[in-house]
Amino acid sequence: MDGIKENDVHGLDHNPSCTQPAREKVYHKGTHNLIHNNNDGSLQEEEELYNDGEGSHLVNRKVEGVGVVADGLDDNHHHHQSPLAEFEGTGGGVGSFKVPARAPLHPARPTYLEIRPHPLKETQVGKFLRTIVCSETQLWAGQESGVRVWNFSDQYECGIGIGGRARRGDEDAAPFYESADISPALCLMFDSGNKLIWSGHKDGKIRSWRTDQPNSDDSLFKESLSWNAHRGPVLSLMLSSYGDIWSGFEGGIIKVWPWEAVQKSLSLSSDETHIASLLVERSLVNLRSQVTVNGVCSISPSDVKCLLSDHVRAKVWASGSLSFSLWDARTRELLKVYNVDGQIENGVDMSSVPDHAVEDESNVKSVSKSKKEKSQGGNFFQRSRNAIMGAAGAVRRVATKGSGASSEDSRKTEALVLSSDGMIWSGCSNGLLVQWDGNGNRLQDFHHHPCAVLCLCAHGSRLWVGYISGMVQVLDLEGNLVANWVAHTDPVIKMAIGGDYVFSLANHGGIRGWTLATPGPIDHILQSERAQKRHLYTRQENFKILVGTWNVAEGKTSQEALATWLSSAILDVEIVVIGLQEVEMGAGFLAMSAAKETVSYQSTPLTSRKENEPCT
Repeated sequence: MDGIKENDVHGLDHNPSCTQPAREKVYHKGTHNLIHNNNDGSLQEEEELYNDGEGSHLVNRKVEGVGVVADGLDDNHHHHQSPLAEFEGTGGGVGSFKVPARAPLHPARPTYLEIRPHPLKETQVGKFLRTIVCSETQLWAGQESGVRVWNFSDQYECGIGIGGRARRGDEDAAPFYESADISPALCLMFDSGNKLIWSGHKDGKIRSWRTDQPNSDDSLFKESLSWNAHRGPVLSLMLSSYGDIWSGFEGGIIKVWPWEAVQKSLSLSSDETHIASLLVERSLVNLRSQVTVNGVCSISPSDVKCLLSDHVRAKVWASGSLSFSLWDARTRELLKVYNVDGQIENGVDMSSVPDHAVEDESNVKSVSKSKKEKSQGGNFFQRSRNAIMGAAGAVRRVATKGSGASSEDSRKTEALVLSSDGMIWSGCSNGLLVQWDGNGNRLQDFHHHPCAVLCLCAHGSRLWVGYISGMVQVLDLEGNLVANWVAHTDPVIKMAIGGDYVFSLANHGGIRGWTLATPGPIDHILQSERAQKRHLYTRQENFKILVGTWNVAEGKTSQEALATWLSSAILDVEIVVIGLQEVEMGAGFLAMSAAKETVSYQSTPLTSRKENEPCT
């Protein structure tokens, strides 16, 4: 439910240390009036002429009995003060000073399906969502305590409610089911052949979840197969054209789990889970060790956060922050290494990689003995040379930090997607969209938004882009902008296509579904119908807000000074806003803590509005 609210605003300017008089600022459209509350209790009014574009207006407004008490006033004056003067701001400015439109619906936002409304931050501790993926009939999300799943058949159902099994913050979300508490899930992948969801976790494990398992409201579901993939977190997962599971880790490590071992493990019974896990663990192929000779590796040591399977050409793309590696999906041979500009790159010194990046080399059974010996270095002198070169590289990176580092950071690759015409698209942290052909040749780039691209997805002739600003854009396969709108108030960190919707996950945990036909005529029809029925799902409420400023640098304050400053005025308002001036390092935290304690001590909890009722 959306809400429309009009705010009454009180403005104070005071120093609780009693070194300056209290002041109230009153703003009107076309007029600025300043009313000073002097230390002697008298009022002095100043007038300022302001031109609002419609002609000059001079408006005088007397404010009597302003409820602001400065330090030094006696208790009798304190008891006889009048309530704070109330006024309504009418705006009229431009840019950040322009009053936002009061409407139940965003005028430029298409109609959407609210799978999970934006939850309150304090209710999501340990449950924050970080990624989503869709199966044929379900929407899966990876969270800090495991995974959760929504059935498409339940997406139009009402929320579970406060008295249901959902925890606080999820009362209005569509009915869902959760796994048992495990390590945070960082990436998800759907395996349509086996009807499984694969998840990579912070503890280095890869787990599988059956999409056809029966879910119960009374119990939490568990994984069907899991194994230890790495000592560090699993950053990315991908299923190749030949059924192999590719995974990316920190330090540029890429591991492959052959489909033969995976299929054999899945065929074992539930009583043989330990044997199934060992079978998969021992089958791994460490690609980084295969392309490392005498301490020099052909691929970048940066974290592998994006993996993409090109099913058309049977190739695999692996993306670091500033480089790509192209692999043959069948033979697992390295075909090409190139940077974000499309230029070919050669060997990288392995000494720049952290020690944990080359761990468990001895467990790799598919790598030949000769290559193992080469990767470990021939002798003591070779290892010493690698250590010296690594130290030199670290010094060089620190020296260039701040000069070329900032420009490089803005070019980092954040997302990869394969479009229906066989082209590969990458999104960068500077908002750039780059189109590549299947052989890794850079074709063209587009820049439709100045903020960082965080996620991409493709369907048919459309490309969907999610930005850190909360913006979502729809492009055609030629890179032309078709539509854009603000989808969330937080960054759009992941998108997934399932059923008739493109689901977007915001950083605050909200999930919305946008029809695949967006933008289209149906959007205008639904927008008009919802606007006409606004009285069914909106109501208007008035809130009183007390706004004050505190010059922290003027001197230390006390609990008594703050209580005298705010006085009993906080009992008449719903929201208290205090701005800090001239704040030095550390002083802001102490000052705000003191202000919060004072407000908590003087005021009482609100009971007129429901706890999780949405507001706009």
